[in-house]
Amino acid sequence: MGCAASAPPASPQLYRPRAAEHTVLHRIVRTHLETFLRVAAEHHEGGLPAFVEQEFRDFLSCGVWARGFARFRCDACHAERLVPFSCKGRAVCPSCGGRRMAERAAHLVDHVLPAVPIRQWVLSLPYRLRYLLAWNHALCRAVLAVYARALLSFLRRRARRQGIGDGRSGTVTAIQRFGSAVNLTSM
Repeated sequence: MGCAASAPPASPQLYRPRAAEHTVLHRIVRTHLETFLRVAAEHHEGGLPAFVEQEFRDFLSCGVWARGFARFRCDACHAERLVPFSCKGRAVCPSCGGRRMAERAAHLVDHVLPAVPIRQWVLSLPYRLRYLLAWNHALCRAVLAVYARALLSFLRRRARRQGIGDGRSGTVTAIQRFGSAVNLTSM
């Protein structure tokens, strides 16, 4: 790890790792996870999908020093920094989810998406289907594939009407399973 700049910043800020285990969300999940899983198992055959339960369990270890950390040392100034391991989750952990979202957006803009107009499309489903798809990952992928094919077909027809014979489109898809209230959302 090297030092960021030769000139010190105007108002240096000390890095403070987040204390994830002291947040309200962490306390709620830690206190109520087992009850939540038990109630979910009572109301739904097989309980929650395994990946959902794993997201919650990984979140409980995110940023917890006792679960491990990395030590970084600057070769130039020999400053050291300890950083606790993160869960790298996408659904429950606001820190890791936000970081992954920002990293993916930067990668798409810098390396994948061409410099052309881009349109966002959102597939919203009725609540009953949201719950069904939350428990059935294969069905969720199938619905997303049908949606992408229908959307690309629509765009091809639209391009032909505008005189573009072999117009091509692409998709980048993301399944957003939870809203800010940890409620099931659309795709």
